[in-house]
Amino acid sequence: MKIKGKIRFASSQDMPQLVELCNLHAIFENSEYQKQGKSAKLEKDLFGSSPKLYCLVVENEKKLLGYATYMKQYATWDACEYIYMDCLFIKELARGLRFGEKLVKRIKQEGAKAGCEMIQWQTPDFNTRAIKFYRRIGATSKSKERFFLKI
Repeated sequence: MKIKGKIRFASSQDMPQLVELCNLHAIFENSEYQKQGKSAKLEKDLFGSSPKLYCLVVENEKKLLGYATYMKQYATWDACEYIYMDCLFIKELARGLRFGEKLVKRIKQEGAKAGCEMIQWQTPDFNTRAIKFYRRIGATSKSKERFFLKI
């Protein structure tokens, strides 16, 4: 079966599949994910009057094969706005078909339209395949740890 994925912005109708992709992404990263309530929260944050983030999806025959979410942020040290790519995930059956590269390319285009000069993101250090991919497309990395503090 040949997979021809189309890159497009997510829509409200995608929420059940998007939540499932988030769940698969969490499993892939050895993390927990609670599906309950996520569809309504994501719908509000993606499609409300003041969207907090943007979501691109890879669609093939009305099924989502992957997604990327991003938002505009500010870098104090660089004194400029940038795109923060929060998530990038492709289902295993569609990996290696350049959908990740196409998603990043589209985010670059959207970032340029928004006046941003760079994209930033992170990936777990055990995700060697993703690290190899990011380096192949020209990305560089900084060594940092990400911490979480509940409020």
